[in-house]
Amino acid sequence: MFADSAKIFIKSGKGGDGHVSFRRELFVPNGGPDGGNGGKGGDIIFEIDDGLNTLTDFRQVRKYVAKDGEQGGKKRCHGANASDLLIKVPEGTVIKDFETGKVIADMSGENRREVILKGGKGGLGNMNFATPTMQAPKYAQPGQSGQEVWVQLELKVIADVGLVGFPNVGKSTLLSRVSNAKPKIANYHFTTLDPHLGVVDLDGGAGFVMADIPGLIEGASQGIGLGHDFLRHIERTKVLIHVVDAASTEGRDPIADINAINAELEAYNPELLERPMVIAANKTDAIYAEDEDPVEKLRAEFEPKGIKVYPISAVSGKGIKELLYAVYELLQSVDRTPVIFEKEFDVSELGSDLNLPYTIEKDDSGVYVVEGPKIDKMLGYTNLETEKGFLFFQKFLRETGILAELEEAGIQEGDTVRMYGLEFDYYK
Repeated sequence: MFADSAKIFIKSGKGGDGHVSFRRELFVPNGGPDGGNGGKGGDIIFEIDDGLNTLTDFRQVRKYVAKDGEQGGKKRCHGANASDLLIKVPEGTVIKDFETGKVIADMSGENRREVILKGGKGGLGNMNFATPTMQAPKYAQPGQSGQEVWVQLELKVIADVGLVGFPNVGKSTLLSRVSNAKPKIANYHFTTLDPHLGVVDLDGGAGFVMADIPGLIEGASQGIGLGHDFLRHIERTKVLIHVVDAASTEGRDPIADINAINAELEAYNPELLERPMVIAANKTDAIYAEDEDPVEKLRAEFEPKGIKVYPISAVSGKGIKELLYAVYELLQSVDRTPVIFEKEFDVSELGSDLNLPYTIEKDDSGVYVVEGPKIDKMLGYTNLETEKGFLFFQKFLRETGILAELEEAGIQEGDTVRMYGLEFDYYK
């Protein structure tokens, strides 16, 4: 089956740790610090590949992790930066945060390459922490953590015109006749499980891109059948063509079919009904009604609502030219700039030290206990016995909002704060 959505895990590389070492040379027994900095972790980069048209590969490989930066070394040697991880996707792929469903990036139009997750910065070696009062620092900075997130990839077809209709009404036949597309065609339901794109060329260099959107069923907007998979492809189209079986060769009522599909479109995204649309009354060569013309019934029902009806035969080609030029005229009245989904989710803070969680609780003895990976990580690379380390500790408490939360919790001057193995009295 066509793969137009996939859930994958992506993680950028961790920065290399800074190194702790001291210069050791002949006749220089107590050389200064010379630990080098760590290298930067690899970025996660998404890039459009024009040779791809499905997300099938992401059904097989679901985890993408960039390499970590190299650790710093002796003699001021910097660790090497890690190579970036390039993930190639077809044009039209929307990258969403899996938890919230918000858009991280839309790989469409001019946005052909984007850094989604940045690799962690390399940690500073101990050579960076030497001061007149601390000439032999025995600590270095660890590399910054990489960013990680589960994302949902969704492929939304980019086309000017979308063909919609129930299964087996002749959409694939129509597309194959008017364009260079070669969809597989057979006489059974759900023949088309994936959208097909075709370029329609008209006289004078005019033309447009048409997509055969797979057949819909009632309940598609609630995800029945393959509903959501199908409906997401309509979101970028500018004009919709309702293809119906005017001859009712399978006993279906074309008017009821159009109303049912419009109801599904409205339930999925009400804006879809605001787009220009026409009706292609197909299979007119198979109409044998003696009492009333089904095409006239369609016109009486929908043309007063501003929806023109064009009788066609996708098999013989009758009426197709008039339909295509009418659609082209509609396209001239709308903005054909590709629909690009705006960014809604900022991943810039994912995995950063300031984004780690923590808790503040007051125990039975009146001590304020602060715990969590944010605190544990900070204490792991801060030397509180030095003035510089203690100032860094104070800045950390202030910038992360821990001091403000302690005050909201009712802490008073002289109260005790415990952070794992560290205890101190609180004073402003």
